[in-house]
Amino acid sequence: MLIRLGYDIRFEVSERMPMVALLNVHSSRDKDLLEPDKLHIDPNAKVEQYVDSFGNYCSRFVAQPGELRLWNSTLIEDSGEPDAQNPAAREVPVEELPHEMLRYLLASRYCEVDLLSQIAIELFGNAAPGWQRVQAICDWVHGKVTFGYNFARATKTALDVYTERQGVCRDFQHLAITFCRSLNIPARYVTGYLGDIGVPAAPSPMDFSAWFEAYLEDRWWTFDARHNQPRIGRVVMATGRDAADVAITTSFGNPRLIRFDVVTDEVAQEAAVER
Repeated sequence: MLIRLGYDIRFEVSERMPMVALLNVHSSRDKDLLEPDKLHIDPNAKVEQYVDSFGNYCSRFVAQPGELRLWNSTLIEDSGEPDAQNPAAREVPVEELPHEMLRYLLASRYCEVDLLSQIAIELFGNAAPGWQRVQAICDWVHGKVTFGYNFARATKTALDVYTERQGVCRDFQHLAITFCRSLNIPARYVTGYLGDIGVPAAPSPMDFSAWFEAYLEDRWWTFDARHNQPRIGRVVMATGRDAADVAITTSFGNPRLIRFDVVTDEVAQEAAVER
């Protein structure tokens, strides 16, 4: 399967402003890219690229006053298979976890493990450990939290989501991540592309998506408390402890967003060749 990925993001910038963007496909999908995956900036700016502590590609540049456009279009090959599942995957005891997994057990900006641990134990402490426990968490969050773009709030934490029972996709994932960590299951936040492939098209405009991964057995597994079903065509852009680590753009100033378009479309082989 071939998927056309792209975005067109525009800001009104009032003054010279340093920025960092996480808009590249994650390095784990480098081999699947069939076209260059390059951040284009108008007006042109010098870009320094680096890899952060989570393994994400980051682009650092300085925006000048006026309209700033960030855009890209690339093509990626995908298996066309839904998210991998392994209902028999076991939880790994904390003492056996690789060192690098320990940070995904701790509280972070949007995931207050210390405040939700007792609630997690009461809700899921008796669930079968491993895959079944993580799925029980997803089922609960999916069933108890109402989705709506009007519920978005930049400061909303997992505790807020638990209390208000409303949110957007990132809020669903933050609450599920926090419950997992509260039960000693490493969990990390993921942002990327997720188009309406194999499912009815959503009525809302396309956007970047969020899901999470839980570490079970010996690897990371994809879970999605928002959609709560295996999906086709996920393309990871960045991973971190929560949304604070994987912001699409971080501005050291106050730009005004004036346009935000995202493309995630399956394309035929013939169309890709003609392009």
